[in-house]
Amino acid sequence: MISSVFYRKDKQFYAFEVRDHADFAESGKDIVCAAVSSAVQLTVNLLDAFGCRTKTAAVGCLVRCFTNAEYDSASKIIKQLILHLDSIAEEFPETIKITISEV
Repeated sequence: MISSVFYRKDKQFYAFEVRDHADFAESGKDIVCAAVSSAVQLTVNLLDAFGCRTKTAAVGCLVRCFTNAEYDSASKIIKQLILHLDSIAEEFPETIKITISEV
């Protein structure tokens, strides 16, 4: 199961991490993993495009992305990733766990 944690402070999302595999299909054919990977990559690219300073690291099956908490646009972009992952989870139950961590 893919595990995602989204960090929020003062009602603003500022960071997230996504790890592991969906185990929906064999490696290389898992459409859930592909969808999540694409969404995460797009989110990081959008954060950069909108000038939100990010610190991103990808190691193995883990991606972490932190932004400066002062950016309202960062929070909105990250919220869209949450909504996207939630819609994937609805279509493919038991593949994605979404956690919101209030800091």
